[in-house]
Amino acid sequence: MRNIASVEHPTQVGQAESSGSTSPAGAGLLPGVATEALRETPQDGLEDAVYTLREQGHATLPGVFSPAEVASLLQTIEGVEANSANFRRSQDVFAIRNLLGEIPQLREQLLTPRLREVLGALFPDATPHLTKAIYFDKPAGSNWLVAWHQDVMISVDRRLDLPGYGPWSSKSGEVTVLPPRQILEGIFTLRLHLDDCNETNGALRVVPSSHRHGVIPNEQHPIYTPQAVTCPVPAGGLMLMQPLTLHASNRSTSNRPRRVIHLEFSAAELPEGLQWRERAEVPLKPANYLSS
Repeated sequence: MRNIASVEHPTQVGQAESSGSTSPAGAGLLPGVATEALRETPQDGLEDAVYTLREQGHATLPGVFSPAEVASLLQTIEGVEANSANFRRSQDVFAIRNLLGEIPQLREQLLTPRLREVLGALFPDATPHLTKAIYFDKPAGSNWLVAWHQDVMISVDRRLDLPGYGPWSSKSGEVTVLPPRQILEGIFTLRLHLDDCNETNGALRVVPSSHRHGVIPNEQHPIYTPQAVTCPVPAGGLMLMQPLTLHASNRSTSNRPRRVIHLEFSAAELPEGLQWRERAEVPLKPANYLSS
C-alpha cells in the first residue's frame, strides 16, 4: 500500500516513533550548543544548506527572519478572525490551510529579501511558484503527534484522468492527487519556525536520504526509521525539506508552543487542464512580492 498521508495529519497516540531524547523539558535546542550560536550562522551557510538538502533530504537554516519579522507575522495571524473552514482548531492543534488565501497580507511579510535569496538558491535556473501554505500551532503540552509519512499528495484545482496521476482524493472540497515522482522531487518545503523548537515541543524527526527511495510503502517505514534524527530549529529559522523525506513528530512535553508556517514551492508545470490549487507566482526580484 502506498503512503498517501497529507501534511501533518493528526494520528492516534502511540503511532509515531519515540524521539529517544534525554533532555529535560525546556532544555536548550541542542545539548552543549547555545541557541544564539545557531541563530548567528553566517549568511554563506545557505550554499551548504542547499547542498545538505539535496543530499540528505533536509537541512536547517537559522536566522532567515529577524525577531521583529517573526513578531509581525504572529501579530498578523493572531489578529484574523477564524471564520472559515480552513481554520481548524482542537485542544491539541490549531491549523490554517490555504494560509495566503485566508490571510493575503502575509504575502509581503513572508517574501523578504532573505527568503527570496533562499528561493533563488533552491531554484537557480527557474522561477518558482508557491504551491501550498499552512500555519500550524502546536500548543504547549499538546498530545498531538504525527506518524511517519511522506508528503506525497499535492492539492490541485480539479480531478482529471491523466497518466501517472493517482490515486485521487477529495475531502471538504479539496482535491489531492499522487503525482509522478519527478513532480515530487521538484518540490521544496520551507518550514518557518516562529518559536524555538527542539525535541520537547515537537521538532520534526526525519530519516536522512530517505527522499532518494521514492514513495515508500507504509509497511516498509520500520526499515528506515531507526536512522531517524531530530531537527531543532531556532525561532526565525527555516527547516528545508524534500516532500519525499520520511518525517514524523512527537507530542509536546514542554510548556512552549511550536508555531510553524509551512510553505511548499515548485517550478514544475502540471499537465494542461490541471493547476496547483494554491498557486501563487513568486518573482525573485524585490518588487511585487507574491502575486496570484
